[in-house]
Amino acid sequence: MQGRDAATTVRQKTSNRVLVAAGFPVLGAVAGLLLKLLANWAASWPWTPWEDPVEFIDNAPEPTATVVSLLVGALAGGALVLLAEHGYVTVTIEDDQITTARGGSCQSAPRTAVGAVFADGKRLVVLGKGSEELIVEHKNEGADLPSVAQLAEGFRAHGYPWQPDGDPYQDVYRRWVEEMPGLPVSANALFKARAEALKKEDEKNIAELRRELARLGVVVHDRGSRQWWRSVQQPDPW
Repeated sequence: MQGRDAATTVRQKTSNRVLVAAGFPVLGAVAGLLLKLLANWAASWPWTPWEDPVEFIDNAPEPTATVVSLLVGALAGGALVLLAEHGYVTVTIEDDQITTARGGSCQSAPRTAVGAVFADGKRLVVLGKGSEELIVEHKNEGADLPSVAQLAEGFRAHGYPWQPDGDPYQDVYRRWVEEMPGLPVSANALFKARAEALKKEDEKNIAELRRELARLGVVVHDRGSRQWWRSVQQPDPW
C-alpha cells in the first residue's frame, strides 16, 4: 500500500495464494490415492454400481496404478488452483479512479461519479451519486476479495466515501415476488429468469441478469436464493 497521490493496489495476500497453489495439488494427489484404495476395496464387494471402472483400477499393474492416481489427483488440484487464480480480485485505487480486475475482466469508475464504497458480506460495491451500482465484485459470481480492512484503508487514504456499516440503502430494499407492482416493464421476467439461475447456481446468467436489471434502474441484492431490490435515485441517506 502506498500513500496519497500514488495508486494503492489491494490484492489477495501472497501467503494465501502460495498456500492454495501448493496445497491443492497435494490434497488432490492424496484424494487420488484414496480413490484408488477405495476402488481396490470395492473390488472385493459382491456387487458395486461401478463394476467395470473398479475392476480396471484394481487390475492395473503396480506401481503404475499408484503413480497415475497421484498424478491425476495432482492435476485436478492444479485445475482448482487455476480457478482460484481466475477469481482473485485486484483493486487499484487512485485519486481519480477505481479499477477492479479479475481474470480477464476489469471494471472501473471515475472518482467524480462515486457516491459510496462499501463491503457487504462477500461483495465489494461502488455506488454512483444516484445510488446506482458502478462496480460490483460478488463472491457468488466467482470473485475472491482481498482483505476488507486493507480495502477500507486504501479507499480512505484516497478520500473515497467508505461506508463502514455497509450498504447505506439496506433499509429500502424490498423482497421480490412474482408480478410485483412498482417494477419497470420486463423487470419481473428478468427476476423470474434470475431466480431459476440462482437455483441452478448459474453464475454467468446470475451476473448477466443483474446487469440487465441495472439497465432498467433496478439494484438487486441476493440473500440466499431470495432476491431483494430497490430503485436507483433514492433520497440521499446521509
